[in-house]
Amino acid sequence: MESFIPPGFNLPIAWMVDFSFPLLLKQVQNIDAIVLKPEDEQMLRKLRHERLIYLSNHPSTSEPPVSYHVANRMGSRFNFMASRQVFDWGYGMVGRFIQNIGAFSIIPGASDRESLKASRAILAKARGKLVLYPEGEPTSGENDNLMPFQPGVAQLGFWGLDDARKIDADADIKVLPSFVKYVMVGTDASIKAELHASLTKIEKRYKIDPGNKNLLRRFLTVGRVLLEETEREYQVPMAAKDDFDYRIGRARHAILDGIARRVGVHAYNERDDAIQKLRVILSTLEMVELKLKDPRLPILSEKELAWAKREAMKAYDVIVIKPGYLVSRPTAERFFEWLARFENYVYGSTSPRARKAHVFFGPVQSLKDFEADYRANKRKGVEKLTAHLRGITQELLEEALELSQPLVRPGDIESSDI
Repeated sequence: MESFIPPGFNLPIAWMVDFSFPLLLKQVQNIDAIVLKPEDEQMLRKLRHERLIYLSNHPSTSEPPVSYHVANRMGSRFNFMASRQVFDWGYGMVGRFIQNIGAFSIIPGASDRESLKASRAILAKARGKLVLYPEGEPTSGENDNLMPFQPGVAQLGFWGLDDARKIDADADIKVLPSFVKYVMVGTDASIKAELHASLTKIEKRYKIDPGNKNLLRRFLTVGRVLLEETEREYQVPMAAKDDFDYRIGRARHAILDGIARRVGVHAYNERDDAIQKLRVILSTLEMVELKLKDPRLPILSEKELAWAKREAMKAYDVIVIKPGYLVSRPTAERFFEWLARFENYVYGSTSPRARKAHVFFGPVQSLKDFEADYRANKRKGVEKLTAHLRGITQELLEEALELSQPLVRPGDIESSDI
């Protein structure tokens, strides 16, 4: 099995995607529209001749199609990184399709030299444009939160600049930070009705009596019941019932540590945070699935590999359940994020609900402006740029919050709900 899939481009296929994009977007992602401000469209067109790193938040799997649309509005084409395993979906059909519109593979968490080489080559060439998601994998599942930015994005930018200077001594690379905010489609009444119907099915499955609880309290109760089930399954000792965050933290670490011990994951540190642990596990499982020749990789049967992947996804669903996130701002979008986690946990799958994607853009950055700091101290220069870009993205997030308002009164709960 090939470990690296290079980028390609097929103009007829790209034209087909351009023509059918609204239909594909709706069918695959259930996104009704991608919304850009007129002044932002003008800004995008001014960048079509530049070398560019396009940065976006990455809470879900929907951001690559949104980025594709942004490229179209710019009048350009982007290259994308995609997890290597995606190229094998649908007996390789998915891989051939996305490769023909500019995607190339990367093995998250691994030292993927071929992917790095391809990224630098894209940024070095005139008008080269590369989409990067600095939060990395796995996706956060929370549209109103940002995970820490990984410094490799900034480092890749400076390496690309070095390569571009070999072609053009005056070369620069622009960086465009963006933020995608998803807003549910429908009236408050229709959204509440769908949430009620979906939650009722789960409550009946677990014999939960909702009583007269409001929607927020019902969601928290279901979350508590699922947590209690997880604690029993993984034999996590009982803790104070009112310390939900602590309990869920122990549960997620119990799942992840259990995978690592049973599989034998190299370079796994039980003292790491849950996201880092999950990244190491997912990277290891992907490399095993790709049959890479590395003596540090565990030898797993198909059954063992499937078990580990299911457990990792269960850990992911537990990781993103944080009561404070929902209680502080119980919007339709946050309710549906929780519902998706519930459905994945209970049924093993979920489907995206109808929404619109609003794209916000920060000021265009020039790597030239950060070059002196990088030349003086590469590590600190990378850290400075990384922090700067995350700060811009955080500001965009806060601006985007105003697009959706709470469905119920924030904080309207009782201590017994969590």
